Amino acid sequence: MTQLVLVVEDDDMIRELIEIYLNKNGYEVITAADGEEAMEKFTLYSPCLVLLDLMLPKASGEDVCQWIREQERNEVSLIMITAKTSSDQKIKGLKMGADDYVTKPFSPNELMARVEAVLRRGGQFCQKINHRGLVIKPRKGEVLLNGRKIQLTKYEFNLLFYFMENPNLVLTREQLVQQIHPYAESDILDRTIDAHIKKLREKIESVPSKPARIVTVRGMGYQFVP
Repeated sequence: MTQLVLVVEDDDMIRELIEIYLNKNGYEVITAADGEEAMEKFTLYSPCLVLLDLMLPKASGEDVCQWIREQERNEVSLIMITAKTSSDQKIKGLKMGADDYVTKPFSPNELMARVEAVLRRGGQFCQKINHRGLVIKPRKGEVLLNGRKIQLTKYEFNLLFYFMENPNLVLTREQLVQQIHPYAESDILDRTIDAHIKKLREKIESVPSKPARIVTVRGMGYQFVP
């Protein structure tokens, strides 16, 4: 699973530089240029790591950090990036909930090393897949849609996890049966799969009668479109 990083920085050049280096190192990246946008993107995408500048318009980095910790406590890693270099400021940032503190100017390679180190320590809390605001956390058995938890049955959860692990692949009913009823007769359960998917669509699709995420491929099966 690709780890998703939210970069919050109001300086366009610095934000783009960080994004380039994160992409080169295999991370998926979303960005925000102010505190309000950061909270919106966090809610929508549920990232594994936040790289957070402290001096931001609309809402300060300190406010964003406090808000994040209230939302997910220690389930997301956070690195503060700031020009504030005093020891007191670093201690304050760490006490607020930052996992690390990087001062400007910084070396991009050093920042990447710190990102890797923080995610090694806290990455076990961030086993998730995210597609367009639909987030599944397999370890916790949770699914969020645009930041809101949705309740799925065990079969619906297993189906969705399989779909999200295999985006754009056409999956036959037989393959889907093996994911939720591995010892059952597939010809008996074809209609059961259809019923599970119908219920799943009602919970994750904006218009269940015109699905945009789990689409039917006639004569073949179903496809998850990220």
